[in-house]
Amino acid sequence: MNQISRAESGADGKTEIRKTTCYMCACRCGINVHMKDEKVHYIEGNRDHPINKGVLCAKGSAGIMQHYSPARLKKPLLRTGKRGEGKFKEIEWDEALGLATDWLGKVRSTDPRKLAFFTGRDQSQSMTGWWAQNFGTPNYAAHGGFCSVNMAAAGIYTMGGAFWEFGAPDWERTELFMIFGVAEDHDSNPIKMGLGRLKERGVKVIGVNPVRTGYNAIADEWLGITPGTDGLLILSLVHELLRAGNIDLDYLIRYTNAPWLVIDDTDAADHGLFARDEDGVALVANRETGMISASTLPGLKPALKGSFTLGDGRKATPVFELLAKTYLDEQYAPDAVAGRTGIEAATIRRIAAEIAEAAFEREVVIEQPWTDMKGERHERMVGRPVAFHAMRGISAHSNGFQTCRALHLLQILVGSIDCPGGFRFKPPYPRPVAGQPRPHGGACADTPLSGPHLGYPRGPEDLLLEADGETAERIDKAFSWDAPLSAHGLMHMVISNAHARDPYGIDVLFLYMANMAWNSSMNTTSVMDMLTDTDENGDYVIPKIIYSDAYSSEMVAFADLILPDTTYLERHDCISLLDRPISEPEALCDSIRWPVVEPDRDVRGFQSVLLDLGARLKLPGMVDEAGKAIYKDYADYIVNHQRKPGIGPLSGWRGENGDKTGRGEPNPEQLQRYIENGGFSMVHVPEEAHFFKHANRAWSDWAITHGLQDGPVENIFQLYLEPLRKFQLAAAGKVKPVPPEHQRDRIRRCFEPLPCWYPPFYEDGLEESEYPLHAITQRPAAMYHSWGSQNAWLRQIHGENALYVPGAICDREKLTDGDWALVTSPSGQIRVKVRRMDAVNGSTMWTWNAIGKRAGAWALDKGAPEATRGFLLNHLIDELLPPKGDGRRWANSDPITGQAAWFDLRVSIRRDPDQSTGHSLPETQAQEGPAASGPETVRFGLEKAQ
Repeated sequence: MNQISRAESGADGKTEIRKTTCYMCACRCGINVHMKDEKVHYIEGNRDHPINKGVLCAKGSAGIMQHYSPARLKKPLLRTGKRGEGKFKEIEWDEALGLATDWLGKVRSTDPRKLAFFTGRDQSQSMTGWWAQNFGTPNYAAHGGFCSVNMAAAGIYTMGGAFWEFGAPDWERTELFMIFGVAEDHDSNPIKMGLGRLKERGVKVIGVNPVRTGYNAIADEWLGITPGTDGLLILSLVHELLRAGNIDLDYLIRYTNAPWLVIDDTDAADHGLFARDEDGVALVANRETGMISASTLPGLKPALKGSFTLGDGRKATPVFELLAKTYLDEQYAPDAVAGRTGIEAATIRRIAAEIAEAAFEREVVIEQPWTDMKGERHERMVGRPVAFHAMRGISAHSNGFQTCRALHLLQILVGSIDCPGGFRFKPPYPRPVAGQPRPHGGACADTPLSGPHLGYPRGPEDLLLEADGETAERIDKAFSWDAPLSAHGLMHMVISNAHARDPYGIDVLFLYMANMAWNSSMNTTSVMDMLTDTDENGDYVIPKIIYSDAYSSEMVAFADLILPDTTYLERHDCISLLDRPISEPEALCDSIRWPVVEPDRDVRGFQSVLLDLGARLKLPGMVDEAGKAIYKDYADYIVNHQRKPGIGPLSGWRGENGDKTGRGEPNPEQLQRYIENGGFSMVHVPEEAHFFKHANRAWSDWAITHGLQDGPVENIFQLYLEPLRKFQLAAAGKVKPVPPEHQRDRIRRCFEPLPCWYPPFYEDGLEESEYPLHAITQRPAAMYHSWGSQNAWLRQIHGENALYVPGAICDREKLTDGDWALVTSPSGQIRVKVRRMDAVNGSTMWTWNAIGKRAGAWALDKGAPEATRGFLLNHLIDELLPPKGDGRRWANSDPITGQAAWFDLRVSIRRDPDQSTGHSLPETQAQEGPAASGPETVRFGLEKAQ
């Protein structure tokens, strides 16, 4: 059906509807953009779209104000003042691209490591990563390292997928839903729609979060947990389920490594690794005879407990035996964890019983035959209807990887992964580590990298280290001993490390849509200082900064060269299966954005600019043998680029005739076909492949046919994660490479192959009496990161923020609503307005994220409430942990993935003795332009916006 436009009668003419994809958050809903006289008139949800089915939130509806924001950049800019002042002159594109080519070309021809290219919340990371790979710098990543890499990496390593883009709850069948650490910004419309279905069906919803807002406010039960202790709560639930025998043993035997044998040979270099045969296949023991055999043999009845003798005479123990021994320990008993988590022991026991009751007494059966990967035929699909969802709240801690692993373990133990009523994978997932690339480094002048930057190490042998076996290759220290499994990089460490020249300095910092000078860095004040710091010669420590953004953000003021981007309604974009897909569990989906309106400024889509730069630099894959550009622009790339034969950015309407999906030759009419179909492609998964995708032959065959994988991929859920054990062996000096001495204890302690819990690092050496409180942020439903504050409609909802303080703390500190308070951490102090709140963990204060702004940014008036009364907690956080006295720079991150530990923050609070000053602190000097302040009153009518 042609959905591009239809005529509608209006008071003064015809209105045309153009269908595209929203970009007011990461949900990527389908929208209908109503156009009148080539002006955006109104935005509503697209009822035909698979993601939102017509539902649109406040952000999406307010996209019209984003598009017409007075903060939009108008032309390329070259800095004329000092960094941070915001003083620029307009230049032409030829000069801007010439400067960028000159700066980048010098780096590539000498030392590509000297370019650090990092992107923020763009949705074209497969393309930007490909560009950086061909440039040859090892220093590329996007924002995942300070968002939710712990959730993603823990899920991939454990089961081949995770929440949000990787999978979703079975909203129609689940009988119990638990949500951990989820604010209202990610996947918001599908979650709201799903919660609505649960409410309609009377399904209980349990919210686990220190703060009761949004989804947690409508939950049937709220657990106000102490920040950083979610893993302890989850493992206590595991303790109770094991103690009562409420686990799905058949599921564990079929789909997990629970029966795999772990070598027990204390002095050996393979102690704690899996016993394998000569082909590398994991071994199991027959539960009746004790005979050792390959785990892949069909019809096995493997043992889950006991000790067995291997062919070489050594002992080995099944994973499940180790698991049960670990979690039945009394340290995980509800009484032992209640005090630390803030959740009563009786509540933990009751919820464990509720999980078991829903999973095992209300099982869901679908009469659908299917065949597993071993060839065994099953006549029906049986599900354990308990579903979970989690995001940044449990991820952004220094113990977040193990906490996320613990949650996946909980789901697996009750058998609720990709079954009716449980968590369901979305295509192209599941994709276990076996189907993922390893990280690549090894920069050489004028040479592309041999593979993608980001990947999934299988052990220490895959780290990106210099010849000494200790020094990181990458500027962010990803895939080094600091953060071995940093699948998304460590964007939050780039500026800090480059400034410290640790492990080396850089020449060019190239950023896209990453407001690193404000809310996208951990400590805003120190990062602004780093960006403006000079060396002994008076030169900037970071010599060149190129930045691309559509708006006059805080980061713009610190750049040397600005390449202005378009708004999301003026550009081509590709929401690709190669990147961050929008599929649903029963449908393979991807989508596009396209220019529903042409820019009225001298701006260009960043991806097209990047391809232009690539051609000017003669990068492989971007020029032909004659040195001419292969791609005209990003739209041309989307249609004609092939990552491998037949596989391109978009899956729909491939092949010369547009009759293929997933695999097929480029189709010159592909984008037009997407536009005609409402901006998306959707192909349904066969019913036989709807569930158990990790072990379903029909799914495997369908995925191969549609280009999601090249061949069958073994996906055995990893309860016991062998790569972590390999790092422990390296720390013990039993395998090479060996970590530096100062890293070894932390690796031995934190890299347990079974999920574990340890206190957040921020608390090490911290006097609890000095900083007794936790402080965290929540993402408001009506804002998405910093760019929402330029939006005239959304500012009316969140024009300033307050710090919400538990009532008992207010009473103790004599704080009342509207008082100014001083909040202090080891890294700084802020002055904020407070509000009393009782629906919050008793030792936790919180505020809305990214509301505070630097005066002069985003075309806001310098006296705007965001700049005078708004604030960021970032001023209290630091990229580094408090000094330990050893002279080392310890990142404030998860030691396994490098995830930024935002939510480990500890603070104190007191009433400001001076209540007369009506301004939040710190008060940063205002930046000039480059966008002039917007009008005092915004009028939007049928004819124009102003």
